[in-house]
Amino acid sequence: MSHTAHIPSHRKPRPQRATKLRAGVAGGVLSTLAVAGSAGSAHAAEPVTETIEMPTLTTELATKVAASADATQQAADSYKLQAEQDAAAAKAAKEAKKAKAKAIAKAKAEKEAKERAAEERAARAAERQTLSAVSDTASGTADSVAPVSGSMGAVIGFLKAQLGDAYVMGSTGPDSWDCSALVQAAYKQAGIDLPRVSQDQSMVGTEVGTANLQVGDILYWGGKGSAYHTGVYIGDGQYLDAANPSKGVVIQDLSGYPADGAVRVM
Repeated sequence: MSHTAHIPSHRKPRPQRATKLRAGVAGGVLSTLAVAGSAGSAHAAEPVTETIEMPTLTTELATKVAASADATQQAADSYKLQAEQDAAAAKAAKEAKKAKAKAIAKAKAEKEAKERAAEERAARAAERQTLSAVSDTASGTADSVAPVSGSMGAVIGFLKAQLGDAYVMGSTGPDSWDCSALVQAAYKQAGIDLPRVSQDQSMVGTEVGTANLQVGDILYWGGKGSAYHTGVYIGDGQYLDAANPSKGVVIQDLSGYPADGAVRVM
């Protein structure tokens, strides 16, 4: 045991007032905090408890909203329709321009074709006159063959007008012929209707043979009723026919290609 144990402590006891003061201060602080907290809570709660007045969606307002939406949609549809119409108009204008250019080109081509055809016809007419003159001069027919008039003159005149035309099998004029079509067309000028093909033409009229021919007699090559070619006798040992693709419509001598028979229809 310490030798000082019996000596009373000289430490002064803490005054209770200070403790009470501290307690009071602490209590005051807590009270202040509590009051401030209360006030803060009250202020924080105020926005929550406020009532915001929202506009009421009445029938009238709903109608206006719907009408506005419809107007917007209609405007959009109108713009779309206008755009489509503009596009269609542009396309139509482009097609019309193309069609016009095509029509102009076609008209130009047709005009040029007509001009060429006219030139070709004029050239053929001149060639026919030349061929006829040369043929008459070479054979002496201009002086030796008596002029043919009336219906027979129309037949012979038509035949000579076709001199120089092309020979085309099955063609019936006006610028190309086969042999029987030319004979048929020539006699039609005199009002006589002949059959279309050579075989039948060799069967019409009166058989006269080839020894006593007259101008206008129809000559045929091959058997009677089975003839393969026909022509027309024009006098002085000559005949006119649509010969073949290489010669066309020409005047030829019977001596070079004697006929097998002849018929007379006028």
